[in-house]
Amino acid sequence: MQTLTEKVFRLSPPGGFFDETVIWNLLSDRSEGARRVLTHRAVSVGEIIRLKPGLFLLAPEFRKTHPHPFVVAAMLHFPSHVSLESALSHHGLIPEAVYQVSSVTCARSRTFETPVGVFIFKRVPAADPRAGVQAVKIDSRNWAFVATPVRAIADLVYSRKQVNWKQDGLAFLTESMRIERDDLEKVSFKSLDEVCESLRDRRTTDYLRGLHRELKK
Repeated sequence: MQTLTEKVFRLSPPGGFFDETVIWNLLSDRSEGARRVLTHRAVSVGEIIRLKPGLFLLAPEFRKTHPHPFVVAAMLHFPSHVSLESALSHHGLIPEAVYQVSSVTCARSRTFETPVGVFIFKRVPAADPRAGVQAVKIDSRNWAFVATPVRAIADLVYSRKQVNWKQDGLAFLTESMRIERDDLEKVSFKSLDEVCESLRDRRTTDYLRGLHRELKK
């Protein structure tokens, strides 16, 4: 076991996550150059996974707990929330996508291809980024921000520039996304006004309100 791996393993960070500050603290008696060498060695032999510059994860055999994909997404790009297909899957509306996590951010769009999965972040401007978003308890130590079904649909429609209610209607969700109408009728629209006020995109808000009228007939 490499020197850095052993020290981080003894520290036992939740999910195996740690950053450069942890490395500096664990190797405070070493020079900056030495810390970089020790980090490179641990990454090179596969004991430590570099998720992005400055963010690391212990390899599976050295973790005492394993990271949930939603927690990884939150660590990779902030501010953000899990949304789009991943949130719809989380709420049981579409089949689960295991390898890819889709999130929304007010910052720039990014994609991270990592050894623990692909993480996509799409930009959706919002006056209140947390409108229609819930804090979901993942385990005893971790939480993640996840879009409600209404917010996930709003983010999805916004990101699909060709979709609008007049042209596509309910078929976008029931045919293109393969969501059952019966499941859509169970969706709470409690956050509808909040989400519409925050996004302020006419095409998206028209779709949401059209969807609400259709399902509440």
